[in-house]
Amino acid sequence: MRLELREITKQFPGVLANDRVSIAVDKGEVLGLLGENGAGKTTLMNILSGLYRPDSGAILIDGTERVFRDPAEAIAAGIGMVHQHFMLVPVFDVIESVALGAEPTTGPLGTFDRATARKQIIELSERYGLAVDPDAKIENLPVGVRQRVEILKALYRKSDILVLDEPSAVLTPQETEELFEIIRGLAKAGTSVIFITHKLNEVLAVADRITVLRRGAVAGNTTPSKADASSLAEMMVGREVQLTVSRGASKPGKPILQVQAMNVLDGRGGVAVHEASFEVHAGEILAVAGVQGNGQTELVEALTGLRPIDSGSLILDGNHLEGGSPRHIADAGVAHIPEDRSRDGMIKGMTVAENYVLNAYHRPPFSTGGRLDLKAIAARATQAVKDFDVRTPSIDTDIASLSGGNQQKVIVAREFGRDVRLVVAAQPTRGLDVGSIEYIHHRIVEQRDAGAAVLIVSTELDEVLALGDRVAVMYEGRIVGILDAKDATRERVGLLMGGAVA
Repeated sequence: MRLELREITKQFPGVLANDRVSIAVDKGEVLGLLGENGAGKTTLMNILSGLYRPDSGAILIDGTERVFRDPAEAIAAGIGMVHQHFMLVPVFDVIESVALGAEPTTGPLGTFDRATARKQIIELSERYGLAVDPDAKIENLPVGVRQRVEILKALYRKSDILVLDEPSAVLTPQETEELFEIIRGLAKAGTSVIFITHKLNEVLAVADRITVLRRGAVAGNTTPSKADASSLAEMMVGREVQLTVSRGASKPGKPILQVQAMNVLDGRGGVAVHEASFEVHAGEILAVAGVQGNGQTELVEALTGLRPIDSGSLILDGNHLEGGSPRHIADAGVAHIPEDRSRDGMIKGMTVAENYVLNAYHRPPFSTGGRLDLKAIAARATQAVKDFDVRTPSIDTDIASLSGGNQQKVIVAREFGRDVRLVVAAQPTRGLDVGSIEYIHHRIVEQRDAGAAVLIVSTELDEVLALGDRVAVMYEGRIVGILDAKDATRERVGLLMGGAVA
């Protein structure tokens, strides 16, 4: 089945999300759709799946124009979506999850025909190499197997065109390789696959053709044989980009952060971080790897005062900080780049200047005797915008109107614009274009070289390996291994991420 999106345009208030975008994918072909957050990929796929209607343009399947008024019509036309965040019911088993909404029935009362569904799912699983126990509960399955269930769900609905949205975001490197084999098998069996990603190496590994989106428009089309990571990055950003992190050898000093037997609870009272013990030294970067959801978020929140420590010790420069408030910990010299910048890193509706002083407005030179010094705030914010290359009309612009990369630069400028003993950076480049990633990495290494201790938490293994002088791996709330950079291969770290013993 050939799919063609022709001259698709979609505009929202103040944003041209898709600007005359044309893409095509043939039967048995894998099209890599590459672009950073905000490039227009999600809007385009929402149009294809019937969630949005385009302002202009057409969807053609085998040369026939189709109009989808809702997702059900897109599914009926053979289009299946596998979303980045899985749409599965944890307490259901695989059969119930796959058949949900398309259950075969038997008898006058329309009873769910589980035996027929089971047979169909086993046949699909064997045909496409999707090894899944049909009777297993979803909540008991590893993340990689849950993704197979999502693919089975689409194939069960007779999807000839399969759209995979950031499919490796929650997978270990080994699970990603298994996914690539599945995608190749699907294409060989005649399924058309659209593989959406922002990861350059992945699209080169699995795609037959590559379309790059930038700022809502097609920036170019190519093939893996004619492209490399550097050329794709340049196409995405519009300029040459340095993809490797430029940094010399670390010169570790004394321990700045000491975490001893720390336990942290999640929101339901379960143990999210279990007996974590590690140190971060002055002048080094300790990078924490792991699949999302293995306690990294709770660890960072505990280190920065956003979540209480249930037991154990948090020591900075020899001083115990357990029970300290976020302000107390920040005042002790801890810089925090949060994983969710919109929720924890800035306040929408406030200006760039106001966001720049969020963690220091109560101290000189920004306030005296309880009164804000607006001239001092403006002067320092203006200098920070210049120093950190923040692209903003002015310091009085609402931070919400800036791109994600420029919002992140404001946060980094604020956190690094003071004497810092420890940097805690969680997913510091999530959702950023490769140009902004290059810049943020440079600033983080700069802090290390100035003598700060740096703790980075990232689900991007390439980022972990590029920045970490040492690499710690979290699995199910535990630190399961800490490796020197020379020993931290993709294979070894990937195995630890999946629960292997160091």
